[in-house]
Amino acid sequence: MSDAAAWDVVVVGGGIVGVSTAMALLERRVASVCVVEAENRLAGHQTGHNSGVIHSGLYYRPGSLKARNCVEGRTALLEFCERHEIPYEVCGKLVVAKSSVQLAALDELERRGRANGLGGLRRLRAEELAEVEPHVAGVGGLWVPQTGIVDYAAVTEAFGRVVRELGGEVRLDARVTGVERRGPELAVETTAGVVQSRFLVNCAGLQSDRMARLCGLRPGVRIVPFRGEYWELTPQAASLVRNLIYPVPDQSFPFLGVHLTRMIYGGVEAGPNAVLALRREGYSRISFSLRDALETFSYPGFWRLAKRYWRTALAEQWRSWSRAALVHSIQQLVPEIHAKHVHRGGAGVRAQALAPDGALLDDFRIERAPGMVHVLNAPSPAATASIAIGRAIAGMVAEG
Repeated sequence: MSDAAAWDVVVVGGGIVGVSTAMALLERRVASVCVVEAENRLAGHQTGHNSGVIHSGLYYRPGSLKARNCVEGRTALLEFCERHEIPYEVCGKLVVAKSSVQLAALDELERRGRANGLGGLRRLRAEELAEVEPHVAGVGGLWVPQTGIVDYAAVTEAFGRVVRELGGEVRLDARVTGVERRGPELAVETTAGVVQSRFLVNCAGLQSDRMARLCGLRPGVRIVPFRGEYWELTPQAASLVRNLIYPVPDQSFPFLGVHLTRMIYGGVEAGPNAVLALRREGYSRISFSLRDALETFSYPGFWRLAKRYWRTALAEQWRSWSRAALVHSIQQLVPEIHAKHVHRGGAGVRAQALAPDGALLDDFRIERAPGMVHVLNAPSPAATASIAIGRAIAGMVAEG
């Protein structure tokens, strides 16, 4: 379709949620769709830098958007992978209580999991942990058979192929620079030309709040980037991990703590930590953007967050710089892993929406505006839930 003719929908963002949304719109056969992506490939940021975990729906408050979309999306994701011959494995994970104090939190996780429809959950006593993970140490655990692993970048590329097959278009190297309403249509200015559209879906991830403001909205939240750094285990240490091993998380903090994840193409990752990133696409510890840093530090919500979690932030920052601190966290799960068994791996940056009162938004945040839908918070398990999220957004677009 030429730029002179308007598309029904332009989707801003070529991550897994954006491309899934385009696919869902085209499958409904009610819209012509163009995806615009700033980078030269799909899945260039959050989607392509995560650990590849297929989440079960264990952690999320029953009835929340996360819970509903994760459980539905996981089933749809596995069916899609089967149809398109994308490698995946439902290997299960073990959540380990490191002390008796954490057993009550483990009870709550089990309650949530069962409320979210997870069958086959199994509580394990300390002496039973070795049945599923022989080298784990803990006072108890919860076995979750539904958890799996996949390559989400490969999934997104497959979504993109479906979009093209159904008549949609994916434009790379097309960073949005402006949005102007021209009567019933929107003129979306990009570095690859102007795209005219009747409807806009903002799935811009790390740039989603800026995209909303570019569209004339006041999103009410600010994206604050958190970098998660991963370490890789040597083959010797990787043999100590059968599948996935997680600690009991702090439910007041929307990060799951350092865990051990077997990857779909081999090897085991340890991590991530969660440290403030001074650049929205800052994948190294020295990445810096003056604009991004100023936006974070000038936001009152950030300082309210910092006041509440400064001790946690210091601990995460120390673990970023100290191999010994990172290894200590790993040894809480598998004591036989030592400093010689780990080396630095990759990193991802999480687009975390932060409210003015300093609250970290835990659930998905999707908001409507005239002629638009804005995805303002889509943290984990958004990749697992992407097909369900895409279908929900397509329904919102169809409603107008």
